[in-house]
Amino acid sequence: MNTEQTYPAIDIPRPEHPNPQWQRSTWMNLNGSWDFDFDMSASGIDQRWFDQHDYSTTITVPFCPESELSGIGFTDFIPCCWYRRTVSLTETELTGRVLLHFGAVDYLAHVYVNGVEAGTHKGGYASFSLDITHSVHTGENVIVVCATDDTRGQQQPTGKQCDQFSSYSCLYTRTTGIWQTVWLEFVPETYIEQARYHTNIHNATITIEATLHGTATLHVAASFKGALCGSVSVASDGGTCTLTLPLSQTHLWEPGIGNLYDITLSYGDDHVKSYVGLREIRLDGYRFLINGKSVFQRLVLDQGFYPRGIYTAPTAADLEQDIMLSQQAGFNGARLHERAFEPLYLYYCDLHGYLAWGEMASWGFDISKESSFDIFIPEWLQILQRDVNHPAIIGWCPFNETWDFNGRRQNDDVLRLAYQVTKAYDPERPCIDTSGHYHVVTDIYDLHDYEQDIDNFSQRYDDWGAGNAPIPELYPDRQHCEGIMPFFISEYGGIKWDPSHAEESSAWGYGQQANSEDEFISRYRGLTNTLLSNPRIFGFCFTQLYDVEQECNGIYNYDRMPKVDIVAIRSINAAKAAIERSVESGVCDNAESEA
Repeated sequence: MNTEQTYPAIDIPRPEHPNPQWQRSTWMNLNGSWDFDFDMSASGIDQRWFDQHDYSTTITVPFCPESELSGIGFTDFIPCCWYRRTVSLTETELTGRVLLHFGAVDYLAHVYVNGVEAGTHKGGYASFSLDITHSVHTGENVIVVCATDDTRGQQQPTGKQCDQFSSYSCLYTRTTGIWQTVWLEFVPETYIEQARYHTNIHNATITIEATLHGTATLHVAASFKGALCGSVSVASDGGTCTLTLPLSQTHLWEPGIGNLYDITLSYGDDHVKSYVGLREIRLDGYRFLINGKSVFQRLVLDQGFYPRGIYTAPTAADLEQDIMLSQQAGFNGARLHERAFEPLYLYYCDLHGYLAWGEMASWGFDISKESSFDIFIPEWLQILQRDVNHPAIIGWCPFNETWDFNGRRQNDDVLRLAYQVTKAYDPERPCIDTSGHYHVVTDIYDLHDYEQDIDNFSQRYDDWGAGNAPIPELYPDRQHCEGIMPFFISEYGGIKWDPSHAEESSAWGYGQQANSEDEFISRYRGLTNTLLSNPRIFGFCFTQLYDVEQECNGIYNYDRMPKVDIVAIRSINAAKAAIERSVESGVCDNAESEA
């Protein structure tokens, strides 16, 4: 194994609190330098590395060992790796409960504290925490993490992580081990474990479902830009508590307008800062309504990859920048593609009124087997629980393009059950069972269409949009749209354009490469206008916001520099969509006239 190539490490990376929607002042960021070692035979547990081991190097957490910013930059397969960090704790910090949090560890994590296993977690994208109160003491404490990862074993969702040595097509550099912030949280014995918010825009209320430990009075207050808008209190002996908070001021969260109420929750000596957005989602025929208004979703595909950090943005500013770059190009949201994005990114979506579809890394494992349900659903439920309070998330999509696996078709029951579980947990948002294909049960019908010829693309949808033909199903032998449903093209474009090579290059993209920037924009205009002008289409998602490694079909390159005229892209996106015009003019759209 060659690990000679090294990069300078960052001393204090990602110092901000990782989750502004659930923030206490009593926390300790554990990012930075950790002892590190590869375990290529995955025998470290048998050898008791958690108790005693001579680590060979260090790593900068929270960056994965494949990344430059980790200080290691090893991009071959890593079946197992180990981390160790010594943390000094005071007597004051140990007066209550001590919670150890991990934003994400890919894939199976064994966590040890002072030589004893504190817990395990399976899943590369969901956050998890462990109560380590009885494992720590005043003074120095040793935290050890063992992470095992099998990208090629077909037993774990891997998303866009490459299953071959080198990246190819639309698969990219892998991520192993810790890739989000690690932190300690010090809470009283009586504390708030979690809270879920339900908003009602018509009554201007927020209903809070809280999970509590101990006996105290729960007090919840809401304010908007510093002005108190209401408060409510209830005594509790612990467990689940539900209360409703009436608001004296109504400020709706809307696309492009990230109105957020600041929320404070107190329970005994425990104090949590949070926030909530007041908004409503409803489907009506072909329309997607936000706060009762037909909103055309001008989405862009965001893969969430970074040149130096892979899955992990170098700074919080890099997370926010991607949203700003998208909005500058005239997009009002994104499909957060083939992975669950970190909570801080979702906070910036909330703050900027940026629409987001919550997804999961569904590629990489065999869903032709019923056992895939047991692999997928536990982690998906953890992601739903973590992200459900974000107003920016306007829909869920657990699976994406469920291709045949070694000639075997998907197990439809897996998709059906995933949809049902999602709707049972969150009936307030729509759920797409599998984006693009092959649908089993879904609230919204979507297709992926990478046709590059504008005339062919237009002809495919124009007759259906005029009510003269059935939906142009691309997989008629596998799926069929029944009746009137909201419909959008959730992937299109993918126009290959590599400005560094005017002629056809080895870079990857869809169809024939554009020969110039003008050709890229002309093709974008033709494809996009087709979708904007169709009265039965409520949105689109263009592939993609920026290039990722060898995939060169972004409007920005991998370093987030513009590849094309962003003003021109914004101008095309700004055109009023037909489904928006029909409602504003008072003319019923096709959904209403046919219903």
